[in-house]
Amino acid sequence: MSNANSFSKEELIACGHAELFGKDSPRLPIDNMLMIDRIVKINADGGEFGKGEIVAELDIDPKLWFFGCHFENDPVMPGCLGLDAMWQLVGFFLGWEGAEGKGRALGVGEVKFTGQVLPDAKKITYKLTIKRKVYRKLTMGIADATMEVDGREIYSAKDLKVGIFTDTSNF
Repeated sequence: MSNANSFSKEELIACGHAELFGKDSPRLPIDNMLMIDRIVKINADGGEFGKGEIVAELDIDPKLWFFGCHFENDPVMPGCLGLDAMWQLVGFFLGWEGAEGKGRALGVGEVKFTGQVLPDAKKITYKLTIKRKVYRKLTMGIADATMEVDGREIYSAKDLKVGIFTDTSNF
């Protein structure tokens, strides 16, 4: 397990290149698909269930790639990108705890969208609480999460599932 409890954008990019936790650890996406600018808090025993929590942020810039291509003349962040960011953070958590392999989203129990991210927003905050960690033949994390834009909760997700696999050829 890493001793760090926060991570910069540079460190998250290093994770995408397998330079943060090791070459066999789960990676974050790189370039445009990395939906996180920093992790401001990560721990293994916090959160509602006492199994870990993550708080991360993304700064909004009106020039972000998705605003120009998701609905012509109606720029809005696709909801799937916020959901993907939550899965990214569950996988990151497992890598932070020492899991090895490739991360894959396995599903989500429930998702609710009650708002939107527009180009004039300033910051997204993701808050995840880990519900369950499985470290057996299957490595998996399950979490509940919310996404806020400028302090207002606009997405919630229950039972986000991410698995870590040493072999994805039959996935």
